This record gives sequence, C-alpha cells and structure tokens, in this order.
Amino acid sequence: MSHKQLWSIITGLILLNVVTILVFVIKPLDSAKTAGFGGDEAVAKVGDTQITRAVWMKALEDRYGKEVLSDLVDDKVIRRAAEKYKVKVTDNDVEREYKVTKTMYGASAQNNKSAKQWKQQIKSNLLLEELLTRDVKISEEEKKKFYDENQELYKIPTAYHLSQILVSSKHQANVIRKELKGGSTFAVLAMEKSLDEFTANQGGDMGFLSADNEQAPKQYLKAAAALKNNSWSKPIKMKDGWAVIYLHEKISGEQFSFSESKKQIRRQIALEQLNMPISSKVFWNEMKVDWYYGKNK
Repeated sequence: MSHKQLWSIITGLILLNVVTILVFVIKPLDSAKTAGFGGDEAVAKVGDTQITRAVWMKALEDRYGKEVLSDLVDDKVIRRAAEKYKVKVTDNDVEREYKVTKTMYGASAQNNKSAKQWKQQIKSNLLLEELLTRDVKISEEEKKKFYDENQELYKIPTAYHLSQILVSSKHQANVIRKELKGGSTFAVLAMEKSLDEFTANQGGDMGFLSADNEQAPKQYLKAAAALKNNSWSKPIKMKDGWAVIYLHEKISGEQFSFSESKKQIRRQIALEQLNMPISSKVFWNEMKVDWYYGKNK
C-alpha cells in the first residue's frame, strides 16, 4: 500500500469520526424535539448570553455538514457501483490492509474507532480502487517484476501496541504495579503520574512500536515480547527513570507472498498509469446522485 492510499484511508477515518460525533449529537437533539424543546432552547450560557440549540446546529452544519454528507454519499455510490460492475474484495484483502495500516499509523488513525468501522472504511477504499482500475490490464510478468523489486512494501515487522507510565524511581514503578493489581486503570494512572507529558495526555498510549521504528526504546520491545495481550510489565530501567508498559496488542511480523499481494500490485501500477485522483465523484452522475447541496455537484 502506498502512502497516498494509506492517507486516503486515514482521511476517510477522520470523516467517519465526524459522522459518529454528529450522530451522537443529533440523536439527543431529536429526542429533545420530541419532548417539546425547540430551537430557541439554550444549550450553553456565558454570563447572561445564551447559545441556543438552533445556533449550535447551524454551526455544526456549516462546519461539517457538506463534508460529512459527501462522505455518506460516496460510500453509497461505491457500494452501488461495485454491485453494478460486479467488483468485490475479499475479507483477506481487508484484513491485510487493516494490519498494515494499524502497524504504520495506529496512533494517529485508531482513536475513537472500532475495528468494524476501520475495516468498513478500508473495504470502501479497496472497492473504489478496483472500480477505477477495472479496465486496466497488467501482465503477470510486470506484477512479478514489481513485487521482486519492492518486497519491502509487502512486509510488516512484529509490532506492539504499547502504553507507558514513566516515573523517577523503581519504588514508584512498583507502586504503580500495585495499584494496577488493585484494579486501577492504566490510562488514568498514566495521566496522573507519568513524567512523559506527551503520552500522559493520551493515557500513556504510544501507538504501535517495532524494531523498524528508530524511536522505539529497545527495552520496551524486549519486555513486550515476553508479555501477553492486555498485561503490564515489571519495572523497566530507562535513561530518565523507570517505566511500566502495557501491551494492548501484538501483531506478528509477516512477509506477504506474491500471490497475496498481486491484486494490490495491479491496483497500484494501474492507478499510477491512470494518474487520476482516487475519488468516487467520477461515478456520481452515473449513480444519479441528487443531494442537499445541488444535483450532481
């Protein structure tokens, strides 16, 4: 998967987050309307100044409305076009891209999304790429040559999704472990006690780390290799103190074979030959899109 393709997935996931936020905002708004509350109801006050529900909703629509609706339309367009042209992607294709995306961009793309949402977005992106390149023919020899010359693109290292709590002494690290055994939440302890401000603000979350990541502490990787998922380590001596790490998930390294990769290679070569944006907008007229912001705009 190219960086361009990965970032298209991440962009889609960000939009998916916005959709989720709006759903949770709109649901209570609908309930409030049913209960008799109107648009003049105050949702916030600053001194004597009120912010009404109508102003709030208008701001949400102005800021996110067109982008979110476009994303929802795109998803439907892709599904219908895929049915029309009998384009499919397998669960194995989705799982492989999911694994690659997690290990490369887990920290920036994973927050507030379920695995199901993530895989839905990946599937939608793969279907779009198949649709855009469906008429492009790439020979088996060309695909094999590309694979042989770029095998590193089809390999993922063993990666660990880790969180950390960094403290100044081994005693403090042992206190952290005692609190964890007593039922305290790792993320809460990280926010309260970790000396690393950046990860502390994320509940200690460091994303996925591997030997390929030059910034990954070797002590963490060694300790993580001995841990089971959803468990924490013994105190680890670091340059600036002592740490306790938590292993959320381990993804075993893998070199994908040519047979596993050749559909992706075909898409990648074809997209480069087409030299066009990866967008479902090219199908909007064909799928007869008519929406709030203007017909087929």
